Amino acid sequence: MRILLVEDDRELVGYVRKGLEEEGYAVQTCFDGSAGLKAAEVAAFDIIVLDVMLPFLDGVEVTKRLRLQNIRTPILLLTARDAPEDIVRGLDAGADDYLTKPFSFDVLLARIRARTRTAGDRRTTMLRYADLSLDITKREVFRGGETLKLTRTEFSILECLMRAAGRVVTRDHLITTVWGEREITDNNLEVFMRFLREKVDIPAKRRLIHTERGLGYALRDH
Repeated sequence: MRILLVEDDRELVGYVRKGLEEEGYAVQTCFDGSAGLKAAEVAAFDIIVLDVMLPFLDGVEVTKRLRLQNIRTPILLLTARDAPEDIVRGLDAGADDYLTKPFSFDVLLARIRARTRTAGDRRTTMLRYADLSLDITKREVFRGGETLKLTRTEFSILECLMRAAGRVVTRDHLITTVWGEREITDNNLEVFMRFLREKVDIPAKRRLIHTERGLGYALRDH
């Protein structure tokens, strides 16, 4: 997945770019609105992460110009202003979502996943790891050919783990991705993980869901 990151705070760009690349994204960066507009006009991206306060052209104007050219790439605005009128202005210009600064990197990742999910689901509706299969469209899960009956929450947790198979998914990232803004504690998450393990790591099968103490959880076949 290709992301265009347009932000004039170079320290923030370095931090966000490093995190996104560690998640497997390809990231192109620009440091002013004019350069960001040109980049979005000449290349295809899966999402544009766009600061509002930029030199030369602000993020709202960049958004307007892209939409006038019928460039429909999802746009996530980053803004230090959280007044309703500022948010409405960005959304009315054609942005798909906004995130106020300062923000959690895990929340940024969750917003990116949410705004690119439809395109991703068109590319693949089936996730597979070891003998585990998850059908996103039908919301069905199989292990070794046996159907696993998961609740909606358990399905969402497993999907998040399978998308990052082999890597640690932090507790915060799981909570943000699955529950969004709802108040969920680590203890609540542990309860759901226990229920999920009872269904996925069935007797006579190799354990796939592993706890990484102090960090989160990982799907590993060893």
